[in-house]
Amino acid sequence: MSKIQVNKLHTLTGHNDCIYALAEGSDPRFFYTGSGDGMVVEWDLDNPKDGKLIAKLPHSVYAITVDKERNLLFIGHNFEGIHVIDLNKNKEVWSLKITDQSIFDLKIVGRILFVATGDGVLTVIDIEEKSLVKHIKLSSKSARVMAVDNDQKNIAIGFSDHSIKVIDTADFKPSQLLEGHTNSVFALAYSPLHDTLVSGGRDASLKFWNTKTYKQTNNVIAHMFAINYLSFREDGKYFITCSMDKSIKIWDSEDHKLLKVIDKARHAGHGTSINKVLWSTYNQSIISVSDDRSISIWEVDI
Repeated sequence: MSKIQVNKLHTLTGHNDCIYALAEGSDPRFFYTGSGDGMVVEWDLDNPKDGKLIAKLPHSVYAITVDKERNLLFIGHNFEGIHVIDLNKNKEVWSLKITDQSIFDLKIVGRILFVATGDGVLTVIDIEEKSLVKHIKLSSKSARVMAVDNDQKNIAIGFSDHSIKVIDTADFKPSQLLEGHTNSVFALAYSPLHDTLVSGGRDASLKFWNTKTYKQTNNVIAHMFAINYLSFREDGKYFITCSMDKSIKIWDSEDHKLLKVIDKARHAGHGTSINKVLWSTYNQSIISVSDDRSISIWEVDI
């Protein structure tokens, strides 16, 4: 393992339930969290102790994303649909009832919002028209996570049926089926540097796929328990994973080697499952959220 230095900068509290959702703002100084208590909170990395309540919804929030072009915050409201907050005005500007299922992930490509739900459906919404385009049934099991490639031409979707499907963002047609995981896929990200899609999930393994051929190129047993999420550093040289085993791990993107483990024993890390991680583009800190209802901010010196 390398001599990476990790320093815990902040522990943020205020949520009353497990924190499931995490997204960076249009201005990366700000980030947003959503939790089982239905609260969505804005945090400022320059003054992180005071979170600002953005929305309070009746049901849990598993997914949020920021439309950086329009400065809108999209909130996936479980069993209901989406709520849209104008971050310039700090108020809800529209909403759409689209599902009675859990909403597990949200991704934006141009004027399209993609919504992944618990019934294996990909819902397509036109942001400009504020309207439903179509529902696409892709699996009998939950659609759990999505990742958009660097050209924004493909969106990969991980399912609880253990598969990953790649969809064309122009015509919404499936183009690839990736099989290899032995349990639900929770984590997906395209490398900013290499022609690689990285996936992880309940089988605790990381799989690496060549995005020109979509053939699997490597498999790494990465954690003790489920991998819940992964995030690349902006330059693509490193990525992080977080797990139900309460640890965050830093990896080298090129050779897939483990470089650092951030955990409770060594770094006063989270005490329960870590649900999301984000490598900030503002100050290169790592942000993590957990079932323990807290947010941690880590300074990493690589």
